Amino acid sequence: MNKRDYVIEVKDLTKCFGYKKALNRINLFLKKGECLAIFGPNGAGKTTLIHILSSLMRPTSGQVMIYGYDLQRDGEEVRKRIGVISHQTFLYDELTVFENLKFYGRMYDVNEANKRIEEVLERVGLSDCKSDQVQTLSRGMKQRLSLARAILHKPSILLLDEPYAGLDQNGKESLKGILEDFIESGGTTIMTSHDLERALEVCSQVAIMSFGIIVFTEDISRIKRCEFQNLYFNFTERRSYL
Repeated sequence: MNKRDYVIEVKDLTKCFGYKKALNRINLFLKKGECLAIFGPNGAGKTTLIHILSSLMRPTSGQVMIYGYDLQRDGEEVRKRIGVISHQTFLYDELTVFENLKFYGRMYDVNEANKRIEEVLERVGLSDCKSDQVQTLSRGMKQRLSLARAILHKPSILLLDEPYAGLDQNGKESLKGILEDFIESGGTTIMTSHDLERALEVCSQVAIMSFGIIVFTEDISRIKRCEFQNLYFNFTERRSYL
């Protein structure tokens, strides 16, 4: 880790698809225990950012450092330290809930995997469904299982792309509790969300993205929630006319 103790360092990150810049020189710096919530309209580049940070996509240029490891050069070391929720569930429909987590337990070499699987299933409210095939689960239950998968190996960083999508009220409360515990224990989080109310409950920093650029960022303690909500909605309304 460098002298400023940043857990996540994103420097001039750019991603191009042909002539279109999905990300344009993004810079982010997070320390241990910080939670950044990124908001913005569809097509702003939020999902692309999460995909790159989680090593699912390569950037066109720029650098990402996680705990001092270069994402492109030391991808295996980085992946050990992160848990990811994406629009893709990364679940296997033909396997049961337990079998899916067992597979990821072997992948991440989780100690006492069966015990840990029981713990995370209890945490996300799926203990009664562990023998069910994933293809029989509702969207919300799959989202809960994705959360269980993401925290199974006790990562120190969570990268969450619209984690509240598809969750019912109980699921959202469960996620909130998990995030609060994770942050309190020193975990670092970046999440994208359209659910301002929920994301603002747990984040320590906020950002707004548009056209691949971070157009606003601030510590949550320095801005009133109502002011940020008005800023976001006003910005999004303007963006819809562009």
